[in-house]
Amino acid sequence: MRKKAKRTSMISNILYFVRLMCSISPVFVITQLLWGVVMNLPSRLISVLGVKCMIDIVVSGEELYRLYYAVGVIALVLILQHVLSYTYREFYWNIAKEKLYQGLNQKLYAKAKSLDLEKYDDPEFYNNFILTIETSTDNIQNLLGLVTHYFGSLVSFVAISSILLAIDPICLTIILVVVGVFLPLSRKVGDLQMGRRRDNTRFHRRSDYFQRIFFLQDYTKEVRMHGIKPLLIDRYNDAADDVVKNQSKYWKKISFFYALQESGVQVLGFMFVLPLYLGYCVLVKQSLSAGDFVATFNGACQIAMSVNFLTVWALAQFSERGKMIEKYREFLAGDCKINDGASVAQAAAPQTLEIKNLSFTYSGKEEPTLKNINLTIQPYEKIALVGYNGAGKTTLTNLLLRLYDPTEGEILIGGQNIKDVTVESHKNRFAAVFQDFQTYACTIGENVALDVSVDSARVSQALRHSGFSKDLKQGANTELLREFDDNGVMLSGGESQKMAVARAFYKDCPFAILDEPSANLDPIAEYELNQAMLEAAVHKTVIFISHRLSTTVGADRIYVMENGEIIESGSHQELMAKNGAYAYMFKLQAEKYRQKQPSQDV
Repeated sequence: MRKKAKRTSMISNILYFVRLMCSISPVFVITQLLWGVVMNLPSRLISVLGVKCMIDIVVSGEELYRLYYAVGVIALVLILQHVLSYTYREFYWNIAKEKLYQGLNQKLYAKAKSLDLEKYDDPEFYNNFILTIETSTDNIQNLLGLVTHYFGSLVSFVAISSILLAIDPICLTIILVVVGVFLPLSRKVGDLQMGRRRDNTRFHRRSDYFQRIFFLQDYTKEVRMHGIKPLLIDRYNDAADDVVKNQSKYWKKISFFYALQESGVQVLGFMFVLPLYLGYCVLVKQSLSAGDFVATFNGACQIAMSVNFLTVWALAQFSERGKMIEKYREFLAGDCKINDGASVAQAAAPQTLEIKNLSFTYSGKEEPTLKNINLTIQPYEKIALVGYNGAGKTTLTNLLLRLYDPTEGEILIGGQNIKDVTVESHKNRFAAVFQDFQTYACTIGENVALDVSVDSARVSQALRHSGFSKDLKQGANTELLREFDDNGVMLSGGESQKMAVARAFYKDCPFAILDEPSANLDPIAEYELNQAMLEAAVHKTVIFISHRLSTTVGADRIYVMENGEIIESGSHQELMAKNGAYAYMFKLQAEKYRQKQPSQDV
């Protein structure tokens, strides 16, 4: 059972992500904080000190040029703020932001590449992984904006509070007490806002599902051919209605508490308590000027907004982001069970491969997938693994490639345990074509080589051996798919599979593993591939999995697997003579093929 990750605090998560961003681009993070001050402080100081200065000039009857001078300074500060903001965003921020995205994604991709395949079998970890990748850019941008605004607001709060403290400490005390008394209402409104946002996200996810169905090509044929459209429309309408109901559920509560909070702060505090005290100071004590009176009012509003943001709104946002960042931390801190050995394996001539008392159980499963497997493969042999789905064939090849480590037993190559060599050097001994192979949006040469370095002559030879015959005008440099090239070539299923098989022929290594190499091919193409495969792989040890038993006829040895065990082994002739499980499957497939022949000739 998977051990639950230790929960971390919101502040710890935020600081972790800030440190992570600083490790990629410290200058950008620092300039963001400074930019937050530039965007917040000048306008707030002007609303307090600037207004105070102008009112004091007018009331005192000083010469008019001083008023013009004050207005000019204020205008100059605002213009300078605007110019700095534009220059920063257009000439630095956009570029630096993309570099930060790139740096963080490189960390995520590097970690993903290094993780054990076992991690992908853990649904919770895999879901968090996908969420981490999909929300990476959004998390960076939102958190940067929050940190920037928070730092700017914090500096502004300290500055405005210092000014009011200098004007009259009691004024500042009244403001902070009024705001503090009604702060719980702000928190209540913030919690309701977050709840509405959380529920809206859940309901929108449902309605977005139908958007994918009606627009993605995967669904187009069935939606158009069958009568499911009305059902889908009804389901979409239900999901959309849920969004509307959710809005109605929250707006009355939010409006009520917001109105109560604003009335308390603005009406009771800033229109009754504070004016009474300021009026007393101006008219009776005559300790405050008219400018002080207005500055205090403006400062009160600034402080109220700052406190509300710093203690309620921002913390609610940070709390939400902190939960997402925790998934980052868990992903980037994920440990690996498959570690390097002390020596480096040589990808030279094939050596004897031995599997001894090997058993394997997937994480979270109780029943083993493989049970006490023992077999020996001699150099240059062609070995076939056959059996029904779920017999353990692909799992066995995954263990040979060290994508997993055995639960029990060992795998030896040349008498050396594969755990005693580095993971990379071990994998370099194998060329593998998987059942769920992928075609990548790059050249066909890069697709075959699966490397940045491509030998065009070897690519052409490998494609020829696999039976790939499509005419490519640009040869190995032909772009596949259309993500990066509008004229990219699209391959059929059979062509894609032949290209994937070519990967095994291209790689210079002693072992080749082919998982269902002819699944998408017709019988003639399958026969041609088998002949080409035997010819091209004469200098390799080949292990292949196939459900079409006609493919296995030329194998040196066939292993029949059932329920994670080897129940039969031998050549095709030997197994047919035994008249056991293999013979039954072979005769059954042959009979089905013969029954199809007349209908094909009609």
